[in-house]
Amino acid sequence: MRIYTRKGDDGTTGLLFGGDRVSKADVRTDAYGTTDEAVSALGLARAAIGSETDATEGRLAALILRIQRELFVVGAELATHPDRRERLTDGVSRVTADMVGALETDIDELELQMEQPKEFVIPGESMTGAALDLARTTIRRAERRCVALAGMGGLGDSSVIPYLNRLADLLFVMARAADGGFRPVRS
Repeated sequence: MRIYTRKGDDGTTGLLFGGDRVSKADVRTDAYGTTDEAVSALGLARAAIGSETDATEGRLAALILRIQRELFVVGAELATHPDRRERLTDGVSRVTADMVGALETDIDELELQMEQPKEFVIPGESMTGAALDLARTTIRRAERRCVALAGMGGLGDSSVIPYLNRLADLLFVMARAADGGFRPVRS
């Protein structure tokens, strides 16, 4: 099997579960393509951590990998025609409220271990933090695309928008942690 099919040469791409062809400029395509960009930015963050890590960096690397995998769930849901949503599987190809709740737990746990900035943050204190900030802004763009898609009736009762909203918040906190924001936990 070759990587190229030539099917997209006309400016269309196939959706999951049925393969309906839609424009590559469609808001749905733009939304899941933007989540794919975030997966790549998160890959930069994980690569910046490297293999020689302390416990904090190891925890961030594991969290980044989990988020990358979850963004494939987001992408699968977004790449599915609304008429075929019944074919989706919770946590595999459909975002769940539990996934949103897990992000909230992650945020709460990280915030207990670090001081929050008291002024605007300029990314670039560390490679990992900068890559996480890039992923955060990419997720905010994906969120805006999903809001547009929802406004057109293309998301139904999806948890994608709350997930992306919470994820951007988590990525902000993770970037601050990567930049050295952790402090000893007080007992």
